[in-house]
Amino acid sequence: MTATDPSADSQEARRFRTLFLSDLHLGTRGLQAELLLDFLRHHDAETIYLVGDIVDGWRLKNGWYWPQSHNDVVQKLLRKARKGARVIYVPGNHDEFARDYAGMVFGGVEVTETDVHETADGKKMLVIHGDQFDIVVRHARWLAFLGDWAYELALFLNIWNNRIRRLFGVGYWSFSAWAKLKVKKAVNFIGDFEETLAAEAARRGVDGVVCGHIHHATIRRIGDMLYVNTGDFVESCTAVAEHSDGRFEILHWRTTAQERVAAAQEDTGAAAPARAAA
Repeated sequence: MTATDPSADSQEARRFRTLFLSDLHLGTRGLQAELLLDFLRHHDAETIYLVGDIVDGWRLKNGWYWPQSHNDVVQKLLRKARKGARVIYVPGNHDEFARDYAGMVFGGVEVTETDVHETADGKKMLVIHGDQFDIVVRHARWLAFLGDWAYELALFLNIWNNRIRRLFGVGYWSFSAWAKLKVKKAVNFIGDFEETLAAEAARRGVDGVVCGHIHHATIRRIGDMLYVNTGDFVESCTAVAEHSDGRFEILHWRTTAQERVAAAQEDTGAAAPARAAA
């Protein structure tokens, strides 16, 4: 297999003990599928957690959208399972249909409502999508659907904004993520969500929580609890990795490896005439 084969795993892939991915939203135009595929080619792990909203059932009900790149993502994850990675799928609210299959295994992918992951240094982490603690999702679904529509509009603006940025050689930037963090109520919601999930982890007698849902990647301590949010591959294009010593790290993947190589070559080419002139 060549390096340009989209099904090929990179020989230079970074390998971790565990990878946590959430909020891919397969089946929507918002998914940064090219970036996600590139990320999966360059990262491997013994265990891969899919922490909810992997497939967007809400959007697919309203209209089918499933390009080849989304199929490639599914095939890439299944291929990692076939090659020996343990893949655990913890559904969220957009793919809540999958919760009906908790306890089953499909193509090597284990489905479970929640899980407790033990890190290399002995910490026990509750793995949960987090929508169960979102009051709007639980008690005002009509408002959640309305918010989802507005969010889809913001993502549409993201797509065109970043197409223009790429034409000018400028990196990825999320309009929707920027707007969300500028709205005081959204910032307050994020803070409340984090506190609630940390409290749930404490109630369950574990050392922390790994979740998704709010598309806001972070690793921080809340009291005695370690709070980890994976972010998403719609706005921030992030995942979380556990190293062999149990340490967590947020991985940002806003440009593909090919784009980084091309940029480095351009920089080298531009530097050569300057050295000659000197």
